[in-house]
Amino acid sequence: MASGEPKPFGLQLPDYPWDAMAPYQDIASRHPDGVVNLSIGTPVDPTPHLIRSALAAAADAHGYPTTHGTVALREAISAWFARRRGVPGLDPLDILPTVGSKELVAWLPLLLGLGAGDVVVRPTVAYPTYDMGAHLAGATPVPADSLADLPDDVRARVRLVWINSPGNPTGEVLDVAGLRAVVDDARSLGAVVASDECYGELGWGRWDPAEGGEPVPSVLDPRVSGGSHELLLAVYSLSKQSNLAGYRAAFTAGDPAIIANLVNSRKHAGMIVPRPVQEAMRVALGDDAHVAEQKDLYRRRRALLVPALEAAGFTISGSAAGLYLWASDGGPTWDTIGWLAGLGILAGPGTFYGDAGHGFVRVALTGSDERIAAAAARLTEAGPRRAAPLPADGEGKQD
Repeated sequence: MASGEPKPFGLQLPDYPWDAMAPYQDIASRHPDGVVNLSIGTPVDPTPHLIRSALAAAADAHGYPTTHGTVALREAISAWFARRRGVPGLDPLDILPTVGSKELVAWLPLLLGLGAGDVVVRPTVAYPTYDMGAHLAGATPVPADSLADLPDDVRARVRLVWINSPGNPTGEVLDVAGLRAVVDDARSLGAVVASDECYGELGWGRWDPAEGGEPVPSVLDPRVSGGSHELLLAVYSLSKQSNLAGYRAAFTAGDPAIIANLVNSRKHAGMIVPRPVQEAMRVALGDDAHVAEQKDLYRRRRALLVPALEAAGFTISGSAAGLYLWASDGGPTWDTIGWLAGLGILAGPGTFYGDAGHGFVRVALTGSDERIAAAAARLTEAGPRRAAPLPADGEGKQD
């Protein structure tokens, strides 16, 4: 900037990564049977009728909603934690509705008072908003899957540790012992652990109770927390399990002092979930049947995509839970994205999720039955491509 030139307005953030998909969207859209968009992972199935009815019934919302949420909503969230997440006796005072979970992820470091010199730890392969939240607060994001991997000078500055289990994009799940290890280490540093658990109801195999597995554990589970929620926050969204992405319906719960401070700060900032959405959330959390029905749809779609990707030469890693298949055909990410686009299929580039995502693509289960079947047929018919080997370093490196 030249001397005397005014400082530009606006935050100086990187370009939104998904904008880079435009050329591949154009390629895929030319497929004679139409595009199959399995990239961003937005729900495509209808919002259940009982939830829409609850929203409509609460539409006469002429007064301001409460930032802390209605008592009825917070009691429903507490009951849901006890029934579905193995967390009994959660005080409704220690619960806070949020305007979607991405909003909380992006603003939590700032709301916690973090700033220059503070470190925010996130998984090595992770949702990019964890980094953006740190940058917005002026803190430093650091990728690590274990706090023990960090140098002592970095460990000393850790104030917030993000867990994402089940993980986006990898679908990996931390068991009770794995969660407890992170919690114990973070507490020894005086750091907050925020656990992004929005895929917690969408476990497969070992983590699928409907198939004889066990539920995905929460960071607030007494086996993990030791019976105290000090320095712990669980973050949850109804976008996935109830098809409420358009409602921006989510919540966080945990440490009483932190929740109380967040409520106060959000009152000042006007960060409030609309009253009709709060009522829709209350009804959604009280009905397990629609969640099971939606999961059945995803289970069937997953059963079609897994063998089709394998027939096309992909190896699927992790993917034990969630709405994505984390896959590699051995070539650089963008080569694979281009090849899939030629089949009319859009997937998410692994490079969007950190350096360790090179060589991978994320394939969402969020297509209609007809579109998922079309993708599976195209992949099976195409068979394995001759993937160029990954370079020794630089873009495309698979760490």
